Amino acid sequence: MIPANNPSLKSWVDVPEGSDFPIQNLPFGVFRTSYSDPRIGVRIGDHVLDLSAVHNLGFFSELPFEGNDFSSNFLNNLMKKGKNNTTKLRNRISELLDKANSEMQDKADQVLISANDVIMMMPVQIGDYTDFYSSREHATNVGMMFRDPANALLPNWLWIPVGYHGRASSVILSGQDIHRPKGQIKPDPNADPIFEPSRQVDFELEMAFVTFEGKGLGESILTSEAEEFIFGLCLFNDWSARDIQAWEYVPLGPFLAKNFASSISPWIVTLDALQPYAVESVKQNPEVLSYLKFDGNKSYDIHLEVALQPENSSETTICKSNFKYMYWNMSQQLAHHTVNGCNIRCGDLMGSGTISGSSADSYGSMLELAWKGTKPITLEDGSERKFVQDNDTVIMRGYCEANSIRIGFGEVSAKILPAK
Repeated sequence: MIPANNPSLKSWVDVPEGSDFPIQNLPFGVFRTSYSDPRIGVRIGDHVLDLSAVHNLGFFSELPFEGNDFSSNFLNNLMKKGKNNTTKLRNRISELLDKANSEMQDKADQVLISANDVIMMMPVQIGDYTDFYSSREHATNVGMMFRDPANALLPNWLWIPVGYHGRASSVILSGQDIHRPKGQIKPDPNADPIFEPSRQVDFELEMAFVTFEGKGLGESILTSEAEEFIFGLCLFNDWSARDIQAWEYVPLGPFLAKNFASSISPWIVTLDALQPYAVESVKQNPEVLSYLKFDGNKSYDIHLEVALQPENSSETTICKSNFKYMYWNMSQQLAHHTVNGCNIRCGDLMGSGTISGSSADSYGSMLELAWKGTKPITLEDGSERKFVQDNDTVIMRGYCEANSIRIGFGEVSAKILPAK
């Protein structure tokens, strides 16, 4: 067992009942305050532990980290120390926050800041962003709607973790509003396309993982070692404009329909913290090729939900899904990504693809929930939605729970503003 995952641990920092952030979690992020520059922090209950202050007080003296690893705008410097060292760092933080350890308790006012007093920043400097398409249920639903219902999955889907290279520059932090995108759409199949704001803005419920420094160009990462190259996960909303997408995606796939914005949550939950929630992956048939075979539990039991909140109204939960539904797991995704010799760099972001389950209330997009607009969703205020309307806010949440320990990801949210 990783020491920091010990379910019997209790912290001297108060953690409210039901919090996403008990001592068994300790996710990493970047924050600033009204009086300080950006620095690295760890979330514990309703507080943020300032790792720069902890380092300056000498509590990390036995670890191979320097001051600028913590007084940084991004987690990249810290992640470049590698999996072994970040595991040691999280274990040391857990030790310092343990109720049975008095080392740092009298320094609480120097190292802890109320979460209400911090401004969260983009946690990672993202060099490249890849989005996969790894939920069989989602791919089947989309195939039924846009192609042949009898042959919903394309011939390659059960053989490779399909993915595409997204746009890193438009990955944004939770809380940043988005203007409705404009582009070419073709509402009348018998007429020419028109240029106007998208009528079908949609969310995509996803998780994303962040990488350590990978191998160099020409090298491949095996499924057996893939998790050594994964730092942690966050919630991910890969916004889509379905009408723009339907017109542009043949033959090269998504472009303007997706590169206008993708939202991530601010706290990166380490893969270490998720190990108690590892579960068996979905059975794959046909048998995968040798480089995609794996041993052990490589999927994770992460409960996910999506709420939609109209302006000046309460939110309505419209979807409940789970990360364990994914057909292709992260180890397979990373192995496939690199099997041709593609190099992976520290801070690369890998989206899971939309996460849908088998039941209608577990579909991870409005496209599926309202079935291409034919089955509108009724919200608690009585209004209906086929897609996301202007001034709607979409909120995604996620957590794991087992043995009375719950660890969560917080939330990722954003409002759709009218087109410019």
